[in-house]
Amino acid sequence: MKILLDTCVWGGTCKQLELAGYDVIWTGNWHKDPGDQEILSYAYHEKRILVTLDKDFGELTILQGKPHAGIIRLVNIASKQQGNICLQVLKTYSKELLSGAIITAELGRLRIRK
Repeated sequence: MKILLDTCVWGGTCKQLELAGYDVIWTGNWHKDPGDQEILSYAYHEKRILVTLDKDFGELTILQGKPHAGIIRLVNIASKQQGNICLQVLKTYSKELLSGAIITAELGRLRIRK
């Protein structure tokens, strides 16, 4: 499974997901931030699940109808917990994500929008 981590996601999450066998790109390694629309477009064209802390991606996809390949939004998750939460969501809800779900993950709460 291919993942694109937004710049706002802790960089250590990238290594944790790679060690678990995921193909991961972290936008924090890019030379410049191209903006949310370009990041979303890149993830869609590369068939990568986007992991972010930013609610703007939900607005781009839901309100503006921009296509995506699945999104995980982490809400109020400490930096060092982000990798573990991502792994749990990816393992448990891979089928939903691959079919284009938007999953919002908080400690003790999960919402899935198909």
